[in-house]
Amino acid sequence: MTQVALHTTCKPANRSLMVGIFQAIELTRQRRALAHLDDAALEDIGVTRAEASAEARRFFWDAPDFWKR
Repeated sequence: MTQVALHTTCKPANRSLMVGIFQAIELTRQRRALAHLDDAALEDIGVTRAEASAEARRFFWDAPDFWKR
């Protein structure tokens, strides 16, 4: 059996403006929810209060790197 390997990278998909807006809104909602978790919930997910506060203060355009691919 012959195998063929292609060594080209996939071009990143172009996000539409609306998708970007919806993702920014969702990120803001998630960060707001993280800021309102109690200490027990933060301990369950392995995040300190300081880390949660720092994440919640980030701006919506400060998105994770995987969104920018």
